[in-house]
Formats: sequence, structure tokens, C-alpha cells
Amino acid sequence: MAAKQCVYPPTQEEPSDVYPPPQSSSDVYPPPTSKIQALFARGTDPEIIRAFEAYDEDGNGSIDDEELQKALSTADLSYSIRTVRLLMFKFNNINCTRIGPKEFTTLWHDLQAWRSIFEKFDRDRSGTIDNMELRDALRQLGCAVPQPVLQLLLTKYDRTGEDIGIDYDSFIECGLIVKGLTQKFKEKDKRRTGTATLTYEEFMLTVLPFIVA
Repeated sequence: MAAKQCVYPPTQEEPSDVYPPPQSSSDVYPPPTSKIQALFARGTDPEIIRAFEAYDEDGNGSIDDEELQKALSTADLSYSIRTVRLLMFKFNNINCTRIGPKEFTTLWHDLQAWRSIFEKFDRDRSGTIDNMELRDALRQLGCAVPQPVLQLLLTKYDRTGEDIGIDYDSFIECGLIVKGLTQKFKEKDKRRTGTATLTYEEFMLTVLPFIVA
């Protein structure tokens, strides 16, 4: 009698389902619950959306400079209106007065990074950074600022008038101007020699937006 052929282990039919079941995009990110929320990218931190919604008073999907100032400020941290306008200029390259969800989200994350830099170089935890700490902080932002310029910045932005140090809000304003002007200069310094030639008109168009923000 022929031996019975068998296969071990017995073959099993491939299961039709997989555990745990794959999630659809709607499972991962719940559908937006408001018109404003729908304007933000999926996965955006809810805190960012709440801050934007709270100060978009007319619900038109954008906030102006004064609304942005309120949205960014907390119980222990505030921003001057000039700093806020410089932040808005950074994203639009024009002196505008409104930004939308995309710019607001990027700005929010950028400010977190700037805050980390400030705290890193405020080594004595005084709430201000002095001349040398400012030098190191600006260097991390990609700007190697000469000592005479550092001293001028400290004199300009030290609100005590004693050239001791600058606070966080002043650091943001100072950093935005230095970084912005450095980038504009680099665009003209094609060969990276540290020198550039600008016409009078180019110079004025480069500098004035940072002055009148």
C-alpha cells in the first residue's frame, strides 16, 4: 500500500486580516473640527492651532501684527510690536501686517529654536546675555559679528542703559536684524570675500525695511 503523503506543518490559508489593522489617515489625524483648523497641515501641534484660533478674531484665516503679539505672549514672556513686525517681515520680505496658518506655524517653531539658543548662552540664568554671550549666540545663528558691532548692538538693545546685557525680546529683534542684513549682504558678496558693492538705491532698499518695521 502506498504511503500517505503529508506535509508538516500543515499549510494554512493566509489570514485575510492583519492585526492590528492598518490605520487610515483619518484614524491617525482626526478630521478638522473648524474652518480654521482645516487650514493647518495635518499633525500640527494643537497648541499652535488653539493660539491662532484664539486671536483670529474675525475668523478670516489670518492674523494681524497686534493679534500675533497677543498669540505669542505668555504670562512670563512678551514680544514688543516691533519684534513682531520684524518676524512678519522675515516670512514675507515685505512690510505686511497679516500672516496665515503656514507662516504662523513656522514662526512658532522658529521662536522655540531661538528661545533654546538664548537659554543656552544665558549661562548665569540672569535673563539677559552679555557681550560675549551675544557673540556666541549670533555665531550659532550663522553670523560672525565683529567686536565693535557687538558693542554697538549691546548699547542699542540694553534697556537698562548700562551696557550690561540684553533680554530675550531684544535678542530676537537684534538677531532678526543681524541675520537678515547678513543674508542680504551675502546675496551681493557672490565670491564670499567679505566685501560687496551696492548702489545707493540697493543699500537703502536693503536697510530701510529693518529700520521701519
